[in-house]
Amino acid sequence: MSISPITAAALSRAYATGEADPVEVAQAALSKALAAPTVFLTVTAERARLEAVASARRWRDGRPLSALDGVPVAWKDLFDIAGTLTTAGSAVFAEHPPATRDAPLVAAGTRAGMVCIGKTGLSEFAFSGLGLNPHFGTATNLALDGGRRAPGGSSSGAAVAVAAGIVPIAIGTDTGGSIRVPSGFNGLTGYRASGARYSRDGMVALSPTLDTCGPLAANVIDCIAFDAAVRAIQPPSPTDAAALTGARFIVDPDLFERYAVTPAVAENFERFVARLEQAGAVIERKPLAVLAAVRDLIRDQGWLGGLEAFAMHRALLDSPDAARIDPRVRVRLEANRAVPSDRLAQLLARRRELIETFANETAGATLVMPTTPHVAPVLAPLEADPDLFARVNLQTLAMTMLGSFLDTPAVAMPSGVDVDGLPTSAQLMRVQGDDNALLRIAAALEAAVR
Repeated sequence: MSISPITAAALSRAYATGEADPVEVAQAALSKALAAPTVFLTVTAERARLEAVASARRWRDGRPLSALDGVPVAWKDLFDIAGTLTTAGSAVFAEHPPATRDAPLVAAGTRAGMVCIGKTGLSEFAFSGLGLNPHFGTATNLALDGGRRAPGGSSSGAAVAVAAGIVPIAIGTDTGGSIRVPSGFNGLTGYRASGARYSRDGMVALSPTLDTCGPLAANVIDCIAFDAAVRAIQPPSPTDAAALTGARFIVDPDLFERYAVTPAVAENFERFVARLEQAGAVIERKPLAVLAAVRDLIRDQGWLGGLEAFAMHRALLDSPDAARIDPRVRVRLEANRAVPSDRLAQLLARRRELIETFANETAGATLVMPTTPHVAPVLAPLEADPDLFARVNLQTLAMTMLGSFLDTPAVAMPSGVDVDGLPTSAQLMRVQGDDNALLRIAAALEAAVR
């Protein structure tokens, strides 16, 4: 797996010493983005050049706006960027008028000096964990079996943009796993923030309850730098491996059979956990009743995100333009049409209860589990067989959906590769709102591993 050696942190250091120039870096990113039309649905070349020139001036004057001043960034095409279309991966939405202003999170990135390269591709309406898109093409990672593997979704373009070295940071969204799955499939780090951490205004919604967003990057440090930059706070002090001494982690052994975790993923996960133990962490292996309860609720009562997604897109589904929606997406949306009207309120109430139960069961520990039960699947059969697509899509999202339902902040991290060199991934999760502690632990683990 090949990942760009230039991280946001490395660029920042190079800007500070004069070894790199934001204008040259931006131009290189623009050239790569223009050559990757399935990865970048929109390239904001003029904006990027102006922002890079301003950044170069600030670095020369010793007055950068943040540690990420001048760092190229890409935004999933759910975020409004002034003067551009927000397609949400849909041919129908591509006919809407351009956005008149930046989404608040985009604006926060601009205030931090980040250079906007453009907007990346995704599954239509962000409603798939595999990343396929028949309207604009599916972004594929050439380092994964020559581009023959599904990129993961829905933030497919964001993951490939980072994995291919076009930008060091891309911003995705996550409703059921859409940051963590493509991060996992592509050997990246992805941070799913708690729902309340970042503004979602100016972002096309799928499920107002479950939607959140966050960065995909080559490492935890870059994710933390993005978080600090857009929240206009000082980056936290570096966290070393010593912070893991005595830290408690929970592994639920029932998950492996329940979700048919493949041997390669399981073996790499155990090595990942062993590294935690070697760094002084305390590993508790015990079933969590709350995870079984969430699984049973989704199986028996349906997916909260699907109900809200149907409500969001019902007018379109009832119009002649419904025929223009990706059939794989339309079928999944329509599956929620016959659900009783009181189901949503029931699920929301049960969710509140289970979030509290998760906090009580974990009691300050960090949950650790595989991100997906398998590596990136071969793309062509998924494109050819809708039934296979539906099965694999559900299998792919099954373990990330747990954290989404419970609004856990989560970090997906590389755990190794299988015999064919395809990445595997593990995810760390803590209780709703405990993002700062999660990021510190993830940074400590990264320090221990690397």
